[in-house]
Amino acid sequence: MNSAKSLRSGALLMLTAAIWGAAFVAQSAGMEFIGPFTFNGLRTLIGAVVLIPVAWAVHRAHGAPIPWKKTLAGGAVCGLVFFAAVNLQQIGIQYTTAGKAGFITAMYVVLVPIVGLALGKRPGVLVWAGVVLACAGMYLLCMTDGLSLGRGDALILASAFGFTAHILVIDRFAADVDGVIFSIVQFAVAGTLSCLVMAFTETPSVPALAGAAPAILYAGVLSCGAGYTLQIVAQKNVDPTVASILLSLESVFAAVFGALILHESMTSRELLGCALMFAAIVLAQLPAPKRAKSEKRA
Repeated sequence: MNSAKSLRSGALLMLTAAIWGAAFVAQSAGMEFIGPFTFNGLRTLIGAVVLIPVAWAVHRAHGAPIPWKKTLAGGAVCGLVFFAAVNLQQIGIQYTTAGKAGFITAMYVVLVPIVGLALGKRPGVLVWAGVVLACAGMYLLCMTDGLSLGRGDALILASAFGFTAHILVIDRFAADVDGVIFSIVQFAVAGTLSCLVMAFTETPSVPALAGAAPAILYAGVLSCGAGYTLQIVAQKNVDPTVASILLSLESVFAAVFGALILHESMTSRELLGCALMFAAIVLAQLPAPKRAKSEKRA
């Protein structure tokens, strides 16, 4: 693999992580004006629209046949899961900080191999070590006096399970679909469902929408549209394990941008929790150590 391409792709993945991390700030800022379903409905529909010219350009250049049936069906299923995950996250972010939301959401990196047990996949010892670290980090980060989990933290944790399901659904369909069109369908389904719920639960005004416009555009154009596209392009030249570690840095960027832009602060206890969770995220992505020859069966 060309080292220059690998370095460039690694830089693009870090940029993607920064874009996604900053999206937590945009989500917090947008909630000052509009409700969660309004925000997610508009941003995911914008993400779908932004990806349409990308899909057109890709297929004009390569002209590969599109497996429409699997792409549309898979995208619709993924959209349903994505709808649940992003709205749980958006509701929860009203009651916690962007930094904490970023770190708790990143729990999906550890949850995926755990859920994989039910699918017959056995995580290695490093993954289980990551689980222990993540649980310790969650305790320090989220548990208040009296061993209670804050409302916002609990909702964000529920969204992490949603994103876990989202990753597993993508894994189920990814090999047989057109990636960009799959994402367009996903965003379109999630956006439509969010707007339907919005129609019954929220009443956004024109001034409120205008106030939230910068946050909506950032989350739609950059987080959904550009972030997804950068990920597809960059991962072609980077080892999947390295790519997942780099993308998990979104949790770090969420905390950094939350402090710089929203002036959020964390206690030393919460910072230690964040450090343990980030260590868990990285540890869970490392390749399992090879067994010594003496341990192998003869």
